[in-house]
Amino acid sequence: MKDLTADAAQEVKVLAKEKAADVKAKSADAAQEIKVLVKEKAADVKAKSADAAHDVNELVKAKSADAAKDLEATLKVKAEELKQKARDVKVDVKVGISREEILEIIHEYDALIVRSVIKVDKELLDKAKNLKIVGRAGNGTDNINIPEATAHGVIVANTPDSNTVSACEIAIGLMIASARNIVAANNFIKSGKWEREIFVGSELFEKTLGIIGLGRIGSLMAKRMKAFGMELIAYDPYISDEIFKRNGCKKAETLDELLEKSDIITIHTPKTKETLNMINAENLHKLKDGVRLVNAARGGLFNEEAVAEGLRSGKIASFGYDVHAVEPRSECVLYEFDNVVTTPHIGATTYEAQRNVGTQVVKQVLNGLRGEIVETAVNLPAIGREEFLIVKPFINLAEKLGKIYFQIEKAPITNIAINYYGEIAEQETALVDSTAVKGILEPVLKEEVNYINSKSLAEKRGINISINKKDHKYENYSSAIEFIINNEDGKKVNVVGTIGMNNEERIISLKNYNMDMAISDNMIYLGNDDVPGVIGAVGATLGKENINIATMNVGRRENSAIMLLTVDSEVSKESLEELKRLSQIKWAYYLDLAI
Repeated sequence: MKDLTADAAQEVKVLAKEKAADVKAKSADAAQEIKVLVKEKAADVKAKSADAAHDVNELVKAKSADAAKDLEATLKVKAEELKQKARDVKVDVKVGISREEILEIIHEYDALIVRSVIKVDKELLDKAKNLKIVGRAGNGTDNINIPEATAHGVIVANTPDSNTVSACEIAIGLMIASARNIVAANNFIKSGKWEREIFVGSELFEKTLGIIGLGRIGSLMAKRMKAFGMELIAYDPYISDEIFKRNGCKKAETLDELLEKSDIITIHTPKTKETLNMINAENLHKLKDGVRLVNAARGGLFNEEAVAEGLRSGKIASFGYDVHAVEPRSECVLYEFDNVVTTPHIGATTYEAQRNVGTQVVKQVLNGLRGEIVETAVNLPAIGREEFLIVKPFINLAEKLGKIYFQIEKAPITNIAINYYGEIAEQETALVDSTAVKGILEPVLKEEVNYINSKSLAEKRGINISINKKDHKYENYSSAIEFIINNEDGKKVNVVGTIGMNNEERIISLKNYNMDMAISDNMIYLGNDDVPGVIGAVGATLGKENINIATMNVGRRENSAIMLLTVDSEVSKESLEELKRLSQIKWAYYLDLAI
């Protein structure tokens, strides 16, 4: 019995070994089969993902085409609504009209509404005998010859506020998308992969948002991002303290202060000489490590090469942008980075923005036809010819005098006093008033300020304006305009000008230094010690920089003096720096007074 049990045990043991080997072999085969199946499934998923992506693209194309049709249909409906509401106005909608066609019929119309295709030039305006107003459905007016329109007595109006919300929201979208790696994660999962750990992002909550430019869109950003629980700091040297308080923003006194304190930076400024390349190779090191940048304003405000360098080094964690230094484009150094989110300038491409464009331009055109105020007019409104001829020389003078302030001072303005002396004080100067304020604001609000909205823009920025007509002459000049500008630093800056014998614009006082010289498009303003040799040193320096001096005027007071020079060309920052290096020179400014 014992032996039988032992034999049985041995048989069981052998059978168990055989079964284990069999199971092992079958498991290996099964594992191999599973591996093969997984690979096949992965390839299948990848193929299906590619097909899905293609389907999505085709669907987007189809939807875009449908959207275009819907937009055209909406415009036609709006036009029909306009016909019903404005029964005193006959409306014709001609989508896709050729230039030849419009030239043949334009003489029949009192008003014209265009987008960017139709060129409103001298040829068209000469034929438009009855035209009173041109409405540009959008912000830009590059397709409209504004001086020519003004000469024909035609008001030109645009819609600068139509896309502010859309522009603000695209900036927010880019900010969130780049902070949470949304685009990269989207592309990753659609390629058939699944991984979460590589897409660790960053919350906006309790981060410091730096806003460069606190105008219309910058203010909208501040209000919306406050709701995200962000700390706000803003830099805008042309906005009053009241605006900062109103938007809940700490005021950065310098750009460097904002760069050093911000976790995320968004920019909302026009593109000017001053704002171009605001983040560049020179100030890149001042940014926080891991900063995130957003630009939905204008291409080139952040230097692309500098941003690329910051991305390579890790100084910049991400960059989201809608606007490009060159448009359109297919290649850019920034496209190489997975942590860059970019779009093809679609900030204003929303149904709402397009609808607002149409609604606003219609309102302005109707106002113009009915003799009411055209709030968004970008040129002079029509006035009586005799009156216009009297004040016309002072319009350009006022604008040029106004443009001087922000080119020699940076502090926000609190008060502007415009004083008229002599014969000009006896005239209706409303146009000159608006032009003067336009000139003051234009260097910093180049793309939005016009003759009509200048005063309201000033008021929105907390600037008080007073108009004073004096019953006496300014010294011995038959007519003169004086600006007295007070700023938040407690400084008072005065600028005085007149029209000369040959109808040329002349400056006769600047910062209480008396002078008398013709104004040119390009001028240099210098403060210097009143010592021998300074004029020669300035001339020699400009000569080395290949800058030709046309005229020079010197103003003296006690032991100090100023020089005002007209030159034949623009003056670079480098040339100004060379002047500043002269021991006798206290300051040097280039005045761009071109209109």
